[in-house]
Amino acid sequence: HDAGERALRLPGAVALAFLPGTPHAAEQARRAHTLNKEVLLHLPLQYANGRVYPMGLSQSLPRGDYTRRLRAALNTVPHVRGVNNHQGSLLSQQREPMRWLMQDLAAIGGLYFVDSRTAANSVAYEVARSSGVAAGRRDVFLDAERGDVAVRAEWQRLLRYALKNGSALGIGHLYPETLGLLEQELPRLASAGIRLVPPSELIYRQGGDRRRRSAPLKFSAAALVIPAPELPPPTRQQAAVATRPAGSP
Repeated sequence: HDAGERALRLPGAVALAFLPGTPHAAEQARRAHTLNKEVLLHLPLQYANGRVYPMGLSQSLPRGDYTRRLRAALNTVPHVRGVNNHQGSLLSQQREPMRWLMQDLAAIGGLYFVDSRTAANSVAYEVARSSGVAAGRRDVFLDAERGDVAVRAEWQRLLRYALKNGSALGIGHLYPETLGLLEQELPRLASAGIRLVPPSELIYRQGGDRRRRSAPLKFSAAALVIPAPELPPPTRQQAAVATRPAGSP
């Protein structure tokens, strides 16, 4: 909860993504909105070991459940402007489930999708675009590797990417080292020649929505999405597995 408070206080147009149905998501999403920060639904998708968090999407669900779960998840997080995937290293590689999700987003309308690219072979961005959904994809994970040195190295990579390509989209998490770096470095972005913009501006100006293409960016820009997940408590069985000593059956 303290990390969520720090994220809300980050300067500039940092976007915050919230897992559906978690205890403080609705309250903090409302506060993020009042602070002019874009709100995303951090939608759980099934990942490689087959597990999926509550209210998430999996390959075993029938088509109708995709629509019901997406709408139920959206109802738990107010002021949502876009959706990005939490995990999903399995599901994001499968075209039919991604097509179902994007068809539902297109039917709802007005929402963009950010592919977190938790799998190298993710098709989520491609399917979103072909389904008429405004979409972007993550360029840099700030903290896939933990630690001050690793996070700072990825931050510098994000800046280089933005300056070279005109824009970059980064994702970080509520780790102390990530929040500490952002608190220190976000106020310095302008002096580095980079403007922090909401994901929607980056997506639309990059042509991520062919129906709403804006004038090209005339400056280097970066967008940041910070998932603020409060993971549901594990089931009794999951808790038992987690507390077994390493190597035990």
